[in-house]
Amino acid sequence: MGFVVAGLVVGFIVGMTGVGGGSLMTPILLWFGINPAAAVGTDLLYAAITKAGGVFVHQRNRNIDWKVTGWLAAGSVPASLLTLLALTLLPGDQHATNALIKNALGIVLLLTATAILFKKQLFAFASRHAGDGFHFSPARLNALTVLVGAVLGFMVTLTSIGAGALGTVALFLLYPLMATRRLVGTEIAHAVPLTLVAGLGHAGLGNLDWGVLGYLLLGSLPGIFFGSHLSGRVSDNVLRPFLAIMLMVIGYKLAF
Repeated sequence: MGFVVAGLVVGFIVGMTGVGGGSLMTPILLWFGINPAAAVGTDLLYAAITKAGGVFVHQRNRNIDWKVTGWLAAGSVPASLLTLLALTLLPGDQHATNALIKNALGIVLLLTATAILFKKQLFAFASRHAGDGFHFSPARLNALTVLVGAVLGFMVTLTSIGAGALGTVALFLLYPLMATRRLVGTEIAHAVPLTLVAGLGHAGLGNLDWGVLGYLLLGSLPGIFFGSHLSGRVSDNVLRPFLAIMLMVIGYKLAF
């Protein structure tokens, strides 16, 4: 029952704010006593399934730039596979792997909280410099997109966090002229294959609890539905700082 409620709460927050899925779900699973590796693996497949529905909606509304999605995936999927390989070759026992994942979780949560807190300022900076030397040539832009994808692939595979807030901010810095709705749709479209590959990889390593995944989905699907209908009712200026501070506290405790 607790996992259903957790899925309901996280789904509601994601539906209302558009952020916070992995950032909240993985720490919640740790709080329930799930070991870090299993928490990450379970959250990755949870994200792949829940975001697949978002891709359908965004594609129907023509909010996905598939070219950018492809360049991101060209970096993230190989990086994800290499990260999974590195985890299998990591010396020591499962305890060492869990300790690494827990510390990495804390660091990425702190980065995510910072991105959420300063998102408006970062977007404003990118918009101001969209027409000057900040603009990259097509070849360099593609290369940087692949690089961003690779960094996201590593972070998401190791921690299940980063594709949302960090991915969106990175994309906007690279593509400041892209409409926000297309930016969000493109990020979600990229997150699905990344989290699916990483999640299945973790499942192959035994880092997945299928029962917990089912309970989370049972709660999150109605949570996302109701949260989406309340989107905009609560000021973004209240929600984002609250979410960012909460993630900073969790991240600090995990990392230090």
